[in-house]
Amino acid sequence: MTDRLARIFPYLLIASAILPLVYVSGLVYPYVAPKTFLLQSIGIIALAIFAYLALSGRPFFYGRLQNWFSWIPLALLTVAYVSSVFGVDFYRSFWGLFDRGDSLLTSTVITIFFYLILISADRQLLERLVKTIAVVAGIVAGIAVLQWFTTTLGGKALFLPPVTGRIGSTLGNAAFLAGYLSMSLFIILLVLRDAVGVWRNVFKIAAVLSVLAILFAATRGTILALIVTGIVALAYVARSGEEKVRRGARYGLLALAVFAGIFFVFRAELAQVQFEPVSRIASISISDGTVASRLFVWQNVGTEALQRPWQGYGAEHIAHLFNKIYDPSNIVEQWFDRSHNAFLDYFVQYGIFGLGLYLALIGAFAVSAWRLYRNEAPSILNYGFLFLLFITTYSVQNFFVFDTPHSLWLLYAMFASLLVLLDDSAESALQIRTPLFVSVSASVVILLAVIPTIVFPLYSNILLTKGYLLHLVDVKKANAYFERGLAVNTYADLEYGYQAYDMYTAHQAVQLKGDDLVSAYQYALSLLTANFKKYPYDARTATYLGHVMDTAPPKIKIDDAFDREVLARAIELSPLRAQAWYMTANISLRKADVLPVGSKERESYYREAVRVLETYSEKEPTLPVPKYILATLYYALGDKVTAKKWADEALPLYTEIDIAAARPAVKYYIAIGDWRSAVRFLADLVEDNPSDYDVLYDLAKVTYLAGDPTVALRIVEKLRKENPALLETDQNFLNAITAYEQSKK
Repeated sequence: MTDRLARIFPYLLIASAILPLVYVSGLVYPYVAPKTFLLQSIGIIALAIFAYLALSGRPFFYGRLQNWFSWIPLALLTVAYVSSVFGVDFYRSFWGLFDRGDSLLTSTVITIFFYLILISADRQLLERLVKTIAVVAGIVAGIAVLQWFTTTLGGKALFLPPVTGRIGSTLGNAAFLAGYLSMSLFIILLVLRDAVGVWRNVFKIAAVLSVLAILFAATRGTILALIVTGIVALAYVARSGEEKVRRGARYGLLALAVFAGIFFVFRAELAQVQFEPVSRIASISISDGTVASRLFVWQNVGTEALQRPWQGYGAEHIAHLFNKIYDPSNIVEQWFDRSHNAFLDYFVQYGIFGLGLYLALIGAFAVSAWRLYRNEAPSILNYGFLFLLFITTYSVQNFFVFDTPHSLWLLYAMFASLLVLLDDSAESALQIRTPLFVSVSASVVILLAVIPTIVFPLYSNILLTKGYLLHLVDVKKANAYFERGLAVNTYADLEYGYQAYDMYTAHQAVQLKGDDLVSAYQYALSLLTANFKKYPYDARTATYLGHVMDTAPPKIKIDDAFDREVLARAIELSPLRAQAWYMTANISLRKADVLPVGSKERESYYREAVRVLETYSEKEPTLPVPKYILATLYYALGDKVTAKKWADEALPLYTEIDIAAARPAVKYYIAIGDWRSAVRFLADLVEDNPSDYDVLYDLAKVTYLAGDPTVALRIVEKLRKENPALLETDQNFLNAITAYEQSKK
């Protein structure tokens, strides 16, 4: 058995290189979760087999651990654990979530892979490893290119993963795809150097496909990283190659400079080009929404991180800081668990020591690559130089993006390979021999870790998926699947809460009725309430729970005291997030709505809501939504002057379609008879949801009142074809528009 395990062991070290190809439907986050489970399980199995082999007397290259660089990954992992123990929540830090796959557990497994490769790899294993990476990267890139062409041509290939937004191939995300391929590109070039025959053509195709896939993914950080790396490569060739090659490189640098000049001169025009890689690069500016959002996050998250510069906040708790600094007028994304800067992420999570060790890891990689470069004749395809380009690309792109398990595994695998290539003691393998029961026991104990770390979470994910698929068809059965999944008692409970919220507010509250609706509401409420108590630092859970209560079915009595507690915590954790403020105002408005019009008590509840919204509007003066809501409330209170003041302040702030602002704006402008303004906002509502015929009919009526019966008639003609019964709901308008229609004949 020992010999058989010894033959299997090297293939387990290589197996992780195949994971970027894995895509499994039937799981929540089918691009991420299966890869994470497989990476963790392969790592645990490999460690179990290593323990058995090592304790059974099989030789390994322990002497390679004498290289001080080899201890950096372990030191970084140790700092990560210490920071997480003293951070926000070690439980969340260790396990993470399905949607990212990152966690201390994943970092531990990747670090284990580093050491297993380092002390066991020989030249043959390294050759197989890099060839596998190159082939897999070529296939991933080929799928991405096919996705781009089929999407561009308006078709859809059934054998390709679905595309939402930019192409993501089997990684599901354009940034993840580009980051992975930009690193593996240099592994392809490394393998291409010595390839012959058919394999040489295979790796040439893989390299071309990788470049095209990176371009089509249109991830600006990666494209900029490759441009920087390309300049470095051309500069190197321009001064150290043969004369003819040097001349070509110099012309290449000159061409790049000219191209860059033309690009900046015509940047505004290029930003409008219907080719996303060009338009996205050309649109980079301080005023660009995404760029401005990133800069705001970097500045403010960095400032918050300085509150705990030494110990950090622990793994997977960047969202804790993001929620504190969230400002809807400056940030595009609603919920963020990364700063989109790996260096800042390491500082936030693990403090100064974590960032220092991460920089030391990159520096050690570069130094090792330089040493390898000096071991052979200078050339652009020198192994060491390709590794230098690899780490340059990784470092530059990670200033704009963040590590994923695949990019981090690739970095560690190549770092281990570098140290192996530099090792001069290839023959000094050492042996450790213990009694058989010791080696077997150690291996079994490690192997059993697969059950709580992989089997149980995977089962929870499967049950979560089954429940999600049934949440409209059979609410009771969906809830039962959720209960079974939660009974496994894994870290998936937070993810279950997020999914229950999405199911209820986005689908069930809109489409279900009667007992099914009540059952769906009560389950979402109970699940989010449990998470609210278990994760008191999670602003997302608090906000979601408040929203569920805010959308309770009719006749369901809401515990207003608990609702206020929930929303108060949501505001405390994320002070400028609008939803919690609006829902706090809604508590008073719900009470007012059941009271007689004109009563003093009703007015007092309206004024409570007004105070809440005025407080928020002072904190966040650039949003039109609270101002339009205040305009409607003051109008309802009979204070038309103040209502107009708030509406006049809101109007210049409404610069793009904002449904949350358009709805109260329509209500206000219809109330005061400003039909032209009402038309503008109703048109935005229709543009956002053309199938909402009630709003479309309102637009027809208001357009008629605004003095444009021709346009109103066109809307009516559309409704006659698509929803004629709706026209009968307002006979007065129907008579008026029919009379106008007859007058034109």
